[in-house]
Amino acid sequence: MADTKREIERKFEFSTAERARRGVPDLTGTAAVAAVTDQGTVDLDAVYYDTHDQRLAADGLTLRRRTGGKDAGWHLKLPVSPGVRDEITAALSDTVPRSLAVLLRSRIRDSALEPQVRLLSSRRVSHLLDADGTLLAELSTDAVRAERADATAAWTEVEVELADGVDPALLDAVEKKFRKAGLRVSAAPSKLARALAETTGEPPDRNGAAAPDGTAGACVLGYLREQRDTLIAQDPAVRRGLPDSVHQMRVATRRLRSAFKTYRRLLDPAVTGPVGEELRWLAAELGVDRDQEVLLERIQTRLGELPVTLQLGPVRGRLKTWNTARRTGSRRTVLAALLADPPLRKAAGRSARTALPAAVIHDCERLAGRIEGALAIDPGQARDLALHEARKAAKRARYAADAAAPALGKPARRLAKKVKAVQSLLGDHQDSVVARAALRALAVQAAGAGESAFTWGVLFAREEALSDRRERELPEMWAGTAARAAALRG
Repeated sequence: MADTKREIERKFEFSTAERARRGVPDLTGTAAVAAVTDQGTVDLDAVYYDTHDQRLAADGLTLRRRTGGKDAGWHLKLPVSPGVRDEITAALSDTVPRSLAVLLRSRIRDSALEPQVRLLSSRRVSHLLDADGTLLAELSTDAVRAERADATAAWTEVEVELADGVDPALLDAVEKKFRKAGLRVSAAPSKLARALAETTGEPPDRNGAAAPDGTAGACVLGYLREQRDTLIAQDPAVRRGLPDSVHQMRVATRRLRSAFKTYRRLLDPAVTGPVGEELRWLAAELGVDRDQEVLLERIQTRLGELPVTLQLGPVRGRLKTWNTARRTGSRRTVLAALLADPPLRKAAGRSARTALPAAVIHDCERLAGRIEGALAIDPGQARDLALHEARKAAKRARYAADAAAPALGKPARRLAKKVKAVQSLLGDHQDSVVARAALRALAVQAAGAGESAFTWGVLFAREEALSDRRERELPEMWAGTAARAAALRG
């Protein structure tokens, strides 16, 4: 069984040996600190695990098995932002707990987790309390010895970790007090990072081969690696059910697949094709959950907008029952090999400023054709399907402009912004189409159960009117986007 907590802390080191001998200054009176109580000293023995090429360390993750102290067990720390990590713990065992191993799968893949560094710490603990005796933070002074293969290192560091719900401004006040006493914020983000640095172990560069700067290949590879990093980082978040993680992971898969298609003259399709199919599978699995999320939120919002007088029958109970019956989902993917040995074609060696505009413009022209074709169809299901295809083309054109933006600058960024607006309009139209189908189903279920279907009919009519409005707005919005695409052509 794994437990999770958000860890907000700041690490400090003494600027000189003389400062270290003086110890930590008294923090009583600093911000809301009314008292500092000594909690004694504890000896900690932690073994840090990683792959042989230190993939976890390269991404700022730490996995350790620690004995000693009140929280002995396995600890996995995932970076959230500077000074903030999510710590996931599991009971002490001889092997890595499955609950933690599954969160590392996207990074380690088939590699084994092995002991890399041992840290022995003598930790003196104090509690910072407010006037009511409530815990504000824990202050730890650690005398650390690192052992890695035949190398060792030793240092003293100070940590201040906030209690739950305490204003992070307390850390700023502590830092100000510490600076005057000769302590500075540690350059290393974690004990493991410092241990690796001081025993000559450095996290590897996992980006693989690179293309020459300024080339189309370098620009596209940089974009692909950004999406790869997002995909890997979101995998444990998705498994933990964190808000918006499914959406972010799904977007990364789409951006990767779009780049493979848009820049196929730069990247060998024989290599990118199979990876693209894996990403298609992943996006579909993620979509099961995400699409239901979006649909439920839309119907709940529309329902909330209705006057109570138009809400007839147990509509919220009916909606809850319908949603529960539709939920399911899972995910996986592979990408590392492609970026370790990029399948660049000859055209990837051309200047980015000359090679990339044509690919972006091609996707914009494809989008223009989809929009024109859809609006030429009579209103109804066929037009709805055609506009949905136009939405997919808009995503691809937007992602193409995003990928080229580091090389093409403002024209590409402005184009991406315009295409995003078109994509959003088409997305709202498609969400309305899906919502109408769901509302029709809800009306049928309600009628079959002897409930009033009136409310579902009202919501259906409102969604239908919104779809019509979006279709009327589309030509004018696209005209402005087309002008941006022309500017990119130069």
